[in-house]
Amino acid sequence: MQGSKLFVGNLSHTVTSEDLNKLFSGYGEVKDAKVIEGKGFGFVEMSSQVEAEGAKAALNGKEFSGLSLNVDAARPPRSGDRRDSHRRH
Repeated sequence: MQGSKLFVGNLSHTVTSEDLNKLFSGYGEVKDAKVIEGKGFGFVEMSSQVEAEGAKAALNGKEFSGLSLNVDAARPPRSGDRRDSHRRH
């Protein structure tokens, strides 16, 4: 796994960024935790790759707020916008 940023999926819509921060802080220093409201997922950035790997191993599949978490390495954003792919230049 490259980097220290994690994707956290299958979140209950009641989970806040603060909840995510508290959950992941048990596995190291959380630099940033953000829930994308209304989408059921978020991102957590740990202070090191080692901490991110430990949090992923410990929390992937764990039940949190009634749902089983999906924790994986975050992928970089896609380049370009799909909506622009059909435009003529």
